Amino acid sequence: MRYPDLELDLLRAFVAVAETGSFTAAADVVHRSQSAVSQKVLRLEEILGRRVFDRTSRMLGLTPDGERLLVAARQMLEFNDRFMRAWREPTASGTLRLGVSEDFIPGQLPKLLARFGRLYPDVHIALMTGLSCNLLEAYDADRIDAVIVKRSGTNGRGRVIWREPLVWLASADYQLDFTKPARLVMLAAPCSYRESMIAALDSVRRDWVAACTASSLMGVQAAVAGGLGVTLLGRSFVQEGMQILRAPDLWPALPMTEVSVLGEDRAPDLVEPLITFLSQSLAGHDGLTIAA
Repeated sequence: MRYPDLELDLLRAFVAVAETGSFTAAADVVHRSQSAVSQKVLRLEEILGRRVFDRTSRMLGLTPDGERLLVAARQMLEFNDRFMRAWREPTASGTLRLGVSEDFIPGQLPKLLARFGRLYPDVHIALMTGLSCNLLEAYDADRIDAVIVKRSGTNGRGRVIWREPLVWLASADYQLDFTKPARLVMLAAPCSYRESMIAALDSVRRDWVAACTASSLMGVQAAVAGGLGVTLLGRSFVQEGMQILRAPDLWPALPMTEVSVLGEDRAPDLVEPLITFLSQSLAGHDGLTIAA
């Protein structure tokens, strides 16, 4: 028996909706109108003879069949992209000395690097992680070829590939006491998170004390989750046992944080595939916007 073909553009639309959580956001990812994306998903359901989304007036979620399809669709699209890239582009090969800041998608980086390795098996990544200031020093000393670092007022270099909101974080059971100075968990200076946190509180004349100074972002997360105080980080750092503080009158609004890539001029044959891969992989990721 011959079965109908699953068209890749239908699967791409489906994956975009599943990953962004809405037809409107998916339309931006696949560069089609919202109605076109909706029609593609309906056509896919017609071919499969199954519903892949539960649609209500308040939410959109995957059905059990949709969850199964999402796994297979990602595999099929990845195979297609890998094949077309190998067919149409020179094969990237060599060693890329890459520095990646701890600020960059802490929960997703291992998966992204693993997928990049499957797409570019001839590229060997010599990975260095750490704080942005230390990575920039290594980059300027030519110890690494490319860096993914957090932008700040003193560092406006590179191409922005990631943006997300800064948020105030505390443990899930943390009780705010506005009659006392804010207890802050922070990194040692120099640190743009520390500077932004102090500047924001000073702007509303909120007194503060340093309850804990950590040497790494993992240390900051552990101290916050343990209830030692509050901190300021990107929204992707929220983890189990934490809450985002929502008291705009007493905890000031915060700007977006940006992460950029440097090194396109040093190893363009290796860095350009990495930037393209990251831009495509992160498009539509929850809470993020990717710069063009």
